[in-house]
Amino acid sequence: MKTTLVREKADPDERRPAGPLYVPVRLGSAGGHHVRFMRTALGVRTAIGFSSHERLVAVLGEEQPWIRLAAPALRSLAEPLGVTAVTVDPQLTAPPSAPRPAGAEAAAAQPCARRGPWDPNAAGALRVTAAAAFAWSAVTAIHTFLN
Repeated sequence: MKTTLVREKADPDERRPAGPLYVPVRLGSAGGHHVRFMRTALGVRTAIGFSSHERLVAVLGEEQPWIRLAAPALRSLAEPLGVTAVTVDPQLTAPPSAPRPAGAEAAAAQPCARRGPWDPNAAGALRVTAAAAFAWSAVTAIHTFLN
C-alpha cells in the first residue's frame, strides 16, 4: 500500500530542506564574507535566509550583499557560533526610520549644551589617576604581604 504525505498531517516542527537560500552577508575585515545574524522578537540570535531574491530585497534592500547556501550549510556555519535557530523568510518588524529634516546633520555636530565641548585632557587625568590608584594598591598589597 502506498502512503502519501498530506500537508495537514505534516509536522510543522519537522526540519525539511528549504532548498538553496539567499543568505545576507557582510564584508569581513580580511575581505571575505560573513553570514549576518539577526535577533528574533524575543532577542534570540538567528541565522536568516530567504527563499527568493525578491523577498531578501523587500526586507533588507537592494544594496544588501548575499550568497546562496543550502539550509544545512547555513545551519552548520551558525552552530559553532552558538546560533541554533535558522529563520527562513523573516519579515522586518521595525518601523521605517523617518527622514532627517534639513539641517539635522549640523545640529547633530553641535556639542551638548549641558556638558560643553569634550576636553581630552580630562580623559588623560582619569587615566593617570587610575594608574596611580593601581600602583598605590600594589604597594599596599606588597607591604601587607611582607609584614
